[in-house]
Amino acid sequence: MIHSPADTQIPSLGPCLIRSPLHRIGGVEVPFKTDDMRVKVSNRTCADGSNPVEVGFEEAGPRRMIYFDPARTTVGIVTCGGLCPGLNDIIRGIVNQCHNQYGITRVYGFRYGYEGLVPNYGHVPIILKPASVEQAHNFGGTLLGSSRGMQNVGEMVNTLEEMNVDVLFVIGGDGTLRGGAEIAKEIDRRGLKKAIVGIPKTIDNDIMYLDKSFGFETAFAAAVQAVKCAYIEATGAVNGVGLVKLMGRDSGFISCFAALAGSNVDFVLIPEVPFELEGAGGLLESVRHCLARRHSSVIVVAEGAGQHLMESSGETDASGNQRYGDIGLFLKDQINAFFKKRRMEVNLKYIDPSYIVRSVPANAADNVYCSRLAQSAVHAAMAGKTGMLVGRWQGAFVNLPLELVIHGRRKVDPTHELWHSVLESTGQPPQLR
Repeated sequence: MIHSPADTQIPSLGPCLIRSPLHRIGGVEVPFKTDDMRVKVSNRTCADGSNPVEVGFEEAGPRRMIYFDPARTTVGIVTCGGLCPGLNDIIRGIVNQCHNQYGITRVYGFRYGYEGLVPNYGHVPIILKPASVEQAHNFGGTLLGSSRGMQNVGEMVNTLEEMNVDVLFVIGGDGTLRGGAEIAKEIDRRGLKKAIVGIPKTIDNDIMYLDKSFGFETAFAAAVQAVKCAYIEATGAVNGVGLVKLMGRDSGFISCFAALAGSNVDFVLIPEVPFELEGAGGLLESVRHCLARRHSSVIVVAEGAGQHLMESSGETDASGNQRYGDIGLFLKDQINAFFKKRRMEVNLKYIDPSYIVRSVPANAADNVYCSRLAQSAVHAAMAGKTGMLVGRWQGAFVNLPLELVIHGRRKVDPTHELWHSVLESTGQPPQLR
């Protein structure tokens, strides 16, 4: 939560004494930014006309004076967590910006996430040049590989010291950014002058204080195709039910957007809005009423929805997240059992496109977004900013402190416009209970 301008302050390695090499690119004056240029946290006003939060985020972009000498700077890039459209676009953007605009010639890619920063795993870093990433944006996944889970912070900082890495770009979601914050703390504790800059990656779109994270637009566009297929399957059978499980552990954005874009969805189930199976107003009876009225039904469910309906294993994954039960298979079994008990024919088709959704190459809109995020990240790092991430807020690119965004998740607010739009589109009851 933001209480004062200090909460939005970006840590700096020191004064910027080196003139930027970016002057007059292509004969056009560079639109340099200053640290006092701000983007308001809120663009809304209260009923009395006041602004609820007067502070703003630092605007991203090139600085006239920079901290690092490009000729002596070494850069590292690491991608962590699950795959997401646009990872290769970000890598390509960073490499090209470093080489072509700042003249940085030493850029390393650390293999397989944070494991690549720990020597015991044996993942040898690769040298990245514009020629080696020229076609990377045409492919899904990450050319560096990825892994989940945090590694020993001290060992990772030792690697950065041994390789003389001045700037580390950390590309990942909530857990990855928490890891980046710990690395930045260890660097500061040792009194080192190294910058840690995060670039938020999650198709769940759950990073705080961001309009959207990269890859989200591509992911929900791919999810829309699955929703359309579910509709075709449902309408092509007697009492057909199309059930689609989409990604979204704690935030239902991709389910909401896919349902709105794909239309023809009758029920959207997300983690933020609890639902029940049984009872007159529960999901099962609501599906029965839908079949009686329309002879088909399409259900979109986020992976983190309905977890209270299943027994928890208590296990966690490599990132420390609780292992969720498979709500898609659970609902499939429950719906089939419900109608079998009532001797009512139902033809349920279950679709889980999770790995397809996250593995596709970024679309044109995300191509542009990733390129600009990469440029903003390099600008920030070269100005000696650290412990931060770049993102877009209120339509503008901004620099955000890591410590501000890692203490919560962005979620769908059931009282706000997005969820109301979903309810209007689907016609489902506000509460399935």
